[in-house]
Amino acid sequence: MDQVVDAVWVSASAGVKALDRPLIQYLSRQATIALWQYEQDLDEASSLASAVELLHQYLETQHHSVHLLGHGTSGIVALLYARLYPEKVKSLTLFSVAAQPAITWHTHYYVQRKLLPCSRQQVLGQMVRNLFGTHLPFQTQAFVALLDRDLETSPSLHSLYGLVQLPKGGVEIPLLVCAANDDSVIDRRSHAQWSRMLKLGDRLWRCPEGRHFFHFFHPEPVGNEVVQFWQSLSRMPELELTA
Repeated sequence: MDQVVDAVWVSASAGVKALDRPLIQYLSRQATIALWQYEQDLDEASSLASAVELLHQYLETQHHSVHLLGHGTSGIVALLYARLYPEKVKSLTLFSVAAQPAITWHTHYYVQRKLLPCSRQQVLGQMVRNLFGTHLPFQTQAFVALLDRDLETSPSLHSLYGLVQLPKGGVEIPLLVCAANDDSVIDRRSHAQWSRMLKLGDRLWRCPEGRHFFHFFHPEPVGNEVVQFWQSLSRMPELELTA
């Protein structure tokens, strides 16, 4: 008998998917989490629509609505999906997604590449400092490699030739939007703009620190916020929070 899935973590950024693991593991102690992964081939055009359609094909196999979660570009895929198929989504949780969803770390990367006389690797090295800070658990080059792969395999709409915007707006289903206080990509202003799009029961939450990948550095407080949000919907059995 197939296991009933409570939530689906959307992973459309193969290069940085390892950074999602601590939070997924934490949430897996509280609920049944499925991981849906998408990796764009190097020889195919970048397409968020393709990722959304493939996610729909997967969720069509689920016979009930699920909680949907995603970080960055993966969160954008989850957001676009929830707008198209709200009946399939019980709630949506976004990490490091701006009110203008197209604002990602890729946006900052391409702007710097156009403005600075630096190589790809040099700009990625600077991006590592911006996204993670200077106190890294691994060598800087390891994080450069993660970002480099993410540029190649995530369905970003941006390139050196130009930046793209996406429609602003919320979703019909319950929404939790999380970001970090010290994130230089999704800053306080970008995060606060979500407040104009929220409805009763939606939440904005900021992690005190952790920068753009705060869920990697602080999985427990982030996970507790997610579980409290799920509990507030009164559609899941009471889940035990870790103190």
